[in-house]
Amino acid sequence: MIYDSKTAENAALLEAANRMCAAARTAPKARGIDLICTLILTGEDKDALAAHMESIAGEKGEGYAFFIRDAGCLRKAGAVVLIGTKGAGEDGGLLPNFDEINLGIAVGSACAAAADARVDTRVMYSVGAAAIESGLFGEEVRSALGIPLSVSGKSPFFDRK
Repeated sequence: MIYDSKTAENAALLEAANRMCAAARTAPKARGIDLICTLILTGEDKDALAAHMESIAGEKGEGYAFFIRDAGCLRKAGAVVLIGTKGAGEDGGLLPNFDEINLGIAVGSACAAAADARVDTRVMYSVGAAAIESGLFGEEVRSALGIPLSVSGKSPFFDRK
């Protein structure tokens, strides 16, 4: 059987996305409490999220113009990994927001897995915010980040305008 480069690259991209979700799940958690949720979007679902990002920018105005830029990056991606936390983020006083810390650790671990697989990524607040607003995670997830993935000759996530 012969696999062309596009077929092999798509398989590698999805395998990397799966490993990123595993890395996010197994990342160390402050207080040992795991409230991390992950999703992988491809194809029409990924493009629908990009369209939602553009509509957010249109509704909210100039301060959200970067949502349009990031939606363009998302459209160029082969997949996106979404990582969120169900935590309420209501720690306070002298205590940090452990749920947000755990989200950061999970995203870092996921990006390390992508780097190990030689897949280009970029962490984007806008993608995670749009995923929450569109209801992709359901009601419990209140904070998320998106990580578009690409296997190409040059990363589409840099040299942005």
